[in-house]
Formats: sequence, C-alpha cells, structure tokens
Amino acid sequence: MIYPTILCGGSGTRLWPLSRQSYPKQFVPLLGDETLFQAAARRLTGPGFAAPLVLTNSDFRFIVTEQLQAAGVEPGAILIEPQGRNTAPAVLAAALTVAARDPAGVVLVAPSDHVIPDAEAFRAAVARGLAAVEAGDIVTFGITPDHPETGYGYLELAAAPEASGAPVKLARFVEKPARTAAEEMLAAGNFLWNAGIFLFRAADMIAAFETHAPELSAAVRAAVDEAVPDLGFLRLAPGPWAKAPDISVDYAVMERAENLSVVPFSAHWSDLGGWGAVLSEGARDARGVGTFGAATAIDCTDSLLRSESEGVELVGIGLENIVAVAMNDAVLVADARRTQDVKKAVDALKAKGAKQATQFPKDHRPWGWFETLALGPRFQVKRIVVAPGAALSLQSHHHRSEHWIVVQGTAEVTIDDKIQLVTENQSVYIPLGAVHRMKNPGKLPMVLIEVQTGAYLGEDDIIRYEDVYSRGQGAKG
Repeated sequence: MIYPTILCGGSGTRLWPLSRQSYPKQFVPLLGDETLFQAAARRLTGPGFAAPLVLTNSDFRFIVTEQLQAAGVEPGAILIEPQGRNTAPAVLAAALTVAARDPAGVVLVAPSDHVIPDAEAFRAAVARGLAAVEAGDIVTFGITPDHPETGYGYLELAAAPEASGAPVKLARFVEKPARTAAEEMLAAGNFLWNAGIFLFRAADMIAAFETHAPELSAAVRAAVDEAVPDLGFLRLAPGPWAKAPDISVDYAVMERAENLSVVPFSAHWSDLGGWGAVLSEGARDARGVGTFGAATAIDCTDSLLRSESEGVELVGIGLENIVAVAMNDAVLVADARRTQDVKKAVDALKAKGAKQATQFPKDHRPWGWFETLALGPRFQVKRIVVAPGAALSLQSHHHRSEHWIVVQGTAEVTIDDKIQLVTENQSVYIPLGAVHRMKNPGKLPMVLIEVQTGAYLGEDDIIRYEDVYSRGQGAKG
C-alpha cells in the first residue's frame, strides 16, 4: 500500500498578490476552478493508494478539510505543524506516522502546488519506482528538461535514462545553475530537474534520518509521539518540534544517502513558480496574451492580465511582455522576464509594514470568510459570508460594538441571554462587551454587512467562550 503525503505549508510569494502568506497559491484556483491542492489530492488517489496524509499549519487546517471535501477526497490524517521547519521534519513526521500504522508501508511525498495534467502518467511513474523501493532505495523523481532552466535544481544520473523510464541510480544533486551550466547539462542528457517528489519505505527513511540527522530524528520522533488529537486533526507537539533544525530533506538526508534512485518523468510538469509559468500554462490568444476576470487587452502581445476583483476593470493597451495582476487592495505590474523578482517586492512591502505583503483580502475561517470593505479611524465595514449550518464562536469584545445587517439568508443571533432570527433587510446591534454569536440555520450561504465602531478594531480583540471548531483564543485560534 502506498501512503501519499501532501506538503502544503508554503507561502508562494512569487505569485503575489494572488498568493500570500495567509492564503498561498496551493489553495487558489490559478488555472481553472480547481486549486493546485485539490488537483494534487485527486492525483494521489486510486487503486493501491491509501487515503492521503496531509501536513499543514494551524491557519490552513480548515481550508484543507474544506477543499478536500469539495474535491471528494477523504484524508487519512491531517498533521498540524506547530511552525514551519522546512521539508525534512515534515517528511520524517510522515514516515513515522505511516510506520506506526503499517511497518511495511511505502510513502509517496509530494508538494501541493505542482501542475501535472496527466495524472495517469504520474501514477505510472510511481509504479515504475516501486521495484527500487522494495530493493531498499529512496526514489526521487526527475523531470526531463526541455530548456536550460536556471530556476530549478538538477539531478545528475549515473547513466542516461532509458526509454522505458526505469529507475536510474543518482550520482549527485546539483544546485540551481548558471545559464552556461544549465545549457551544458541539457546537452549532456543525464541531468533531470529535481521535482522534490519522493517514494520510499517508511522504515528506510526513518533509518536514513537516524544515520544522517540524528538530532532532527530525535526531535521529530518526540513531536510525533507527544502529538495530541484535536477534532479531526493531529497536532504535533510544539516543544520537541521547535528543536528540529529548519532544513530541507535534500540537505538533511538525500545528499548524504547512497541508496538513491531516480525515476525519469517526461510528461508535462510545472511547479508554477512565478507569473511567467502561469502565463505559459494558461489559455492564450493568437498574440500570446492571457486574460482572466474583468481584464481587457488591446493591441497587447505576450502578456498576462488578471483582475481578481469583480469591481476592478483591468485594461492593457499596447503592452508587450508584461504581467499585470489587479486585486482590490494591491496591483502588480512587472516585466514578464522578471517575474522571479516578485519575492523582492514582497520583502519590500514587509519592510514598510504593508499588510498586503502577507494578508489576503478575504480572511478564510472554518465557518466561511470575511473581507473589509471600508476602514477608517474608529470604524470598519465588513462583508461576512457564513456557510450553511456554520456558526461563529460565542464571543465578546473589549473595544468595539457591532451592527449586523443581513443582506442574504437568515441569521440566528445570540446576544447575552437572547436568541433571535434576523432575516434579509433586518439589522441588530451588538453592544460593547455583550456575549454574542451568529449562526446560519439555512441551506444556502448567509451574507451580512458588519459595521464596527470603537477605539480598537483588530481581530485579536476576541474572547471566545464556546466554539464548535475548538480554536481557543486569539485571532484565528
């Protein structure tokens, strides 16, 4: 049995402003209605595959369950990382979790943000790697290069890959090369792009960590042993986890191990690492222009125009090699040849304290989402959407009062000891300090406008008394 493991804790800053720390690219529908995470989950299902194991962080845990449910995929387990520690601790945590259930279990670790349109071809490549795994090898997957890419690491094979796609022994890992080196590796024929996908027996990976990274092994083992169930999640113990080095699995184990093989993969693949890749992967017209949403291109060539807000019309005139992405709180305009530098823009925004650097306009919660429509001194206006049957926590605020106006559906509102139904075009006032809650008792999303007034309007001004999602205190809990 193969136990697929999906890693989905990254921030995807190179696709800012659509991908941000609070809502990264794997959860965003970049190339259609399905998100990259949903596509990855469906790709890792089928005969011979167990239900997928997911590693994520606390803020994303309900997004993960919501998107898996929408994709029709039932997770095997969802592990919550107390903090990001790179891929090595995550991979080992997955191996330990699988080994506890199935000592002979085979683990397939994959990122959640790759584009692999031919799922059958990928599953066939996985099947080709099983013989090497049963022989005790750790298998990684290499993408057959079609151009001298400088943005990927490479895998040097001990021999040129065979037409059958059979596993080949790995000679060495190669860091992201300069252009000349990339051209030489492409011509050599025995270099593949490193996809960061791994197949191994759980026991073999655990042994590799104990040999090559014993300090990390001890910390992660303790974090898994002391993990605590929380609703449908498993929270890794924060104390031991914090002691694990922040290191990639390549550096911690792969570059030191000798039992490594590579399965070549020649079907289409992209890590969607920047807006240039989105332009290449998406639909384009005869002039190489891709548009999305309320975007209009006039006499443009080789450009991408995306409006991610219904109320923002994006128009490009005479553009060439330009990426323009407009949201209601931020706009990116960049030379298409420099989209890898978007991360520098995020760093610059962080340095000036701009919330747009990390915060997505829509704040997703387990009960639905909200967005700020207007914000000024001592007031804030929000649109709040509550999913059918969902309820916010029973809470109060120290610094603000609230007015709720229902614009769609019906809200069941609790204010101190009073419960009432508030329907469309009706409103209710929540005094400062009142214990309150709203619930959607209907079968369709409920939408309301919230007007906050007070001296402090931060999301951390929440005291929770009851919560069906067991989130605890704090902005998101």
